[in-house]
Amino acid sequence: MDRRTEEALAVVSATTKQARESQERRARWSWVEPAVWTDRMLAALETGVQGGQWFSLIDKVYSLPNLRSAFARVKANDGAAGVDQETVKAFASHEEANLEKLGGLLRAGKYRPQAVRRAWINKLGGKQKRPLGIPTVRDRVVQGAVRQVIEPIFERDFAEHSYGFRPQRGCKDALRQVDHLLNQGYSWVVDADLKSYFDTIPRERLQRLVQAKVRDGRVLELIEAFLSQGVLEEMRYWTPEAGTPQGGVISPLLSNIYLNPLDHLMVQEGIQMVRYADDFVLLCRTEVEARAALEKVQTWTAAVGLQLHPEKTRIVDATQPGGFDFLGYHFERGLRWPRIKSVQKLKDTLRGYTHRCNGHSLQVIIANVNRSLRGWFEYFKHSHRTTFAPLDGWVRMRLRSILRKRKGRRGRGRGLDHQRYPNRFFEERGLFSLSAAHASARQSLIEVNH
Repeated sequence: MDRRTEEALAVVSATTKQARESQERRARWSWVEPAVWTDRMLAALETGVQGGQWFSLIDKVYSLPNLRSAFARVKANDGAAGVDQETVKAFASHEEANLEKLGGLLRAGKYRPQAVRRAWINKLGGKQKRPLGIPTVRDRVVQGAVRQVIEPIFERDFAEHSYGFRPQRGCKDALRQVDHLLNQGYSWVVDADLKSYFDTIPRERLQRLVQAKVRDGRVLELIEAFLSQGVLEEMRYWTPEAGTPQGGVISPLLSNIYLNPLDHLMVQEGIQMVRYADDFVLLCRTEVEARAALEKVQTWTAAVGLQLHPEKTRIVDATQPGGFDFLGYHFERGLRWPRIKSVQKLKDTLRGYTHRCNGHSLQVIIANVNRSLRGWFEYFKHSHRTTFAPLDGWVRMRLRSILRKRKGRRGRGRGLDHQRYPNRFFEERGLFSLSAAHASARQSLIEVNH
């Protein structure tokens, strides 16, 4: 083989290796916005930039491909209009012109976010309400564009045990880890609750954490503007002094950035932690370890301007009655089932479909009920089997009450109604059975394991 051939083969080999490395890197970062994060930027992200700080990012924020991608996500999530009353549909009707205008304002440094409209939504399974901030559509687009630029920079260093609002992670991953640790003997649990976390994050410290990695002044100004947005509730306007607006597109990322030092402290101390946003548990082998872990968290939160809820934060032995709740589930004595509020929320939803004076046909009612039951079961199908039969019976009672009313009878479906409309009656009409679905899922799991 002559020298030229050897050189040509070497070039081909190097090119092939680079292409393979690029393909593998792109697979590792498949969730990033490709219009922003080129192969060159991803390579720099993995190897590390000088000083760990990123400059010259604003041009990535206002690029039209990035803005288009950000709006596509806003459009998919839909949501209500902000203070300007512009809906997602209205924005989309002049999408390109609106995005070009936004890009121009960002490029010129003239973009200013509007106030956040405050609404109140029901808390899970209760009558209390919590505030929700609703930015305008244009502000949601810009927040999304900023997030798509800076998220990979922080994601690179987030801890493994953090699951909330992160790419390719979710509630079920966190629940699986909790279950795994409990099975490994980590039965002493610090059930932690951060008091009004999103509303109390100290902004100056948060901005310093962002500045540690992002050094583009105009991007930092945008983030500061989002944190300083005013709030409009009916006819009252004010500017919060702390926190990130709940409902803001960028708020979940900022909340993870603020708690990331706690995550790494727990790793350094050898404490098993599972965190989903501001909801986290520490799992230990002994009560002494649990109390020491709680003390470390209390010290850290006090130093960074946060507070553990004194009544809701507690230490429990998960092998004893009482247990603890996490992400909608209740864990106790090696078992798990939906927490009380999760069941209440399902029932509240189903009550809306099954009023006795409901004017829809039974077929339509069952179709509506089935959608809620299937979605609920998909999340809670790992519950203990005794969870499902009582709920099935409650649903059938609601349906029997409707049929009883239509026959001119008063009261709930009971007594002879069980003979008039037996369980098979509803089965034949396609009513989704939680018990049957759970039995089927368990059988499938047994077959797979064998």
